[in-house]
Amino acid sequence: MTVEQQIAQIKKAIDKARDMRYRAEAKLEELENQKSRLLLELQELGVKPEELDNEIEKLEQDIEQALKETWALIPKELIENE
Repeated sequence: MTVEQQIAQIKKAIDKARDMRYRAEAKLEELENQKSRLLLELQELGVKPEELDNEIEKLEQDIEQALKETWALIPKELIENE
């Protein structure tokens, strides 16, 4: 491989690395913006990020309880057994 070919190959690798860096920076900025939006939404909902798992669990329990109550209100003869 000639010196010119090596230089061209190095330039190509540098350009590729630069492109990858720009893409990574853009992705990082996008993710940081998404994080900010999510944190703001959590704040508006009155949920702290560190309490998110507990809040999800509580909501799942609330849904399960509401489903049980709903099923209890439906007459048994209207429920199909599949």
